[in-house]
Amino acid sequence: MLTPEEHIMTSPAAAPALPSYASGTSDVPLLGDTIGDNFDRTVAAHGDRDALVDLPSARRWTYRELQADVDALALGLLAKGVSKGDRVGIWAPNCPEWTLTQYATARIGAVLVNINPAYRAHELEYVLNQSGIRMLVAAESFRTSDYAAMIDEVRPRCDSLSDVVLLGRPEWTEMFESDGDTAKLAAVSKELSADDPINIQYTSGTTGFPKGATLSHHNILNNGFFVGELCNYTEQDRICIPVPFYHCFGMVMGNLAATSHGACMVIPAPGFDPKSSLQAVQAERCTSLYGVPTMFIAELAEDDFDDYDLSTLRTGIMAGSPCPVEVMKQVIERMGMAEVSICYGMTETSPVSTQTRADDTIERRVSTVGRVGPHLEVKVVDPATGLTVPRGEPGELCTRGYSVMLGYWNQPDKTAEAIDSARWMHTGDLAVMDDDGYVNITGRIKDMVIRGGENIYPREIEEFLYTHPDILDAQVIGVPDAKYGEELMAWVRMREGAEPLTAESLREFCQGKLAHYKIPRYVQVVDDFPMTVTGKVRKVEMRQQAVELLGLTGHAGSAHA
Repeated sequence: MLTPEEHIMTSPAAAPALPSYASGTSDVPLLGDTIGDNFDRTVAAHGDRDALVDLPSARRWTYRELQADVDALALGLLAKGVSKGDRVGIWAPNCPEWTLTQYATARIGAVLVNINPAYRAHELEYVLNQSGIRMLVAAESFRTSDYAAMIDEVRPRCDSLSDVVLLGRPEWTEMFESDGDTAKLAAVSKELSADDPINIQYTSGTTGFPKGATLSHHNILNNGFFVGELCNYTEQDRICIPVPFYHCFGMVMGNLAATSHGACMVIPAPGFDPKSSLQAVQAERCTSLYGVPTMFIAELAEDDFDDYDLSTLRTGIMAGSPCPVEVMKQVIERMGMAEVSICYGMTETSPVSTQTRADDTIERRVSTVGRVGPHLEVKVVDPATGLTVPRGEPGELCTRGYSVMLGYWNQPDKTAEAIDSARWMHTGDLAVMDDDGYVNITGRIKDMVIRGGENIYPREIEEFLYTHPDILDAQVIGVPDAKYGEELMAWVRMREGAEPLTAESLREFCQGKLAHYKIPRYVQVVDDFPMTVTGKVRKVEMRQQAVELLGLTGHAGSAHA
């Protein structure tokens, strides 16, 4: 008989902790269609159902009517000489024309290039030239932006740009006056592959220039479809989409999730307005509502919130930045979105990698970003060694599968930095995976700031601030903000004898040159930056000091998923 000591010595060792790896199994196969073929299948099944409703213009389309306009525009593009692989830029706020252009370019294999409506002239010029845009479809203006004037300013310096089509002008209407020969479209569609590049979306770059994430039909169609599957979408659903189409959130999680299920897309306004969103849900009996946390916060804060009938809401998606716990609880309790889902991802992964499920507990939905999506893999690795860490330990989150982009447009070196030889996309986000496979994002390896769902890389703004005649050096950090999650703060060293910089004078310098969300809200003039012994700027210490200087201690402690 063994003594207690001998028993301990001969007992099997405790099983090693599971690695922080998870794969998304599914009984539903991946779609092998192009976007055009998938859209046609939906039209065949649900032709008489509502497909698109635009509240501002009171226009609406059934699926069959939408198909007719998409095909007419596709033929118009062909008549203009646009062909497979040509880049077509779209620079406009949310409107039906955006959606028509999205599906018409996909129909003929042209690559749609999304251009942020907040861009200024120098950002527009860069994107037009970097992607080699052949045709630009644009609104004449939006809010304070005169798009037509900015296009006129940069066009002489954009050699590839041969056609500009402004919405609302005759040249847009003329695009639909084709010969109606749909046999041409059928012939073109036979030459398309689901693996062809179909979309370029620009993400802010650490070098000061954006990178064009290049996505295929297969990437974004499947991501939209499976996000919709986890939201339990059917042809009965009506999705209110106040998030921008130029992001994956609007055009993939919104439009493609809808059309791959026969659901209806509802546009409440060209840009986000809380009252318009609530009115749209009520008027169109929407079952799903999208937004970044700041949007839901604004909607809940409306004085007449309780007067709206939101009883049809069942689900929705909150994504883009960390969700405050109390906000999520109010969205469930006051808006009736019992099945609301949290999604996590990035443009480079089409975008969603992890998502909470309808049957997840509220605790899961307010404290994690869910589990890996169907047909995808995620792992958490040690950033230094690349080895997968045990569950419960922090590391860098990586994603692999159908969603990973083809690469950055014409930037193979940048692509190689982001996607390793085994096709894992390195997100740059720090994460922890628990024993059940739920992921919690704990921070960012790099200094990216997420302001109201917009990804901002400080280096881009720092490069611009160096052009100020009185700034010797600049460092930009993110600081906590109750409304946007984070706001930008610039720490600057001034040239000797220069007038001290203020937030207002800096704003004036940036106005019209940087997109509004990239302009720092706070400024701190210093003699020196906190430095490490090796001479590197300590941004962590700067953030700590900034929280104290600005009195943001309360915001810094807010609970987020």
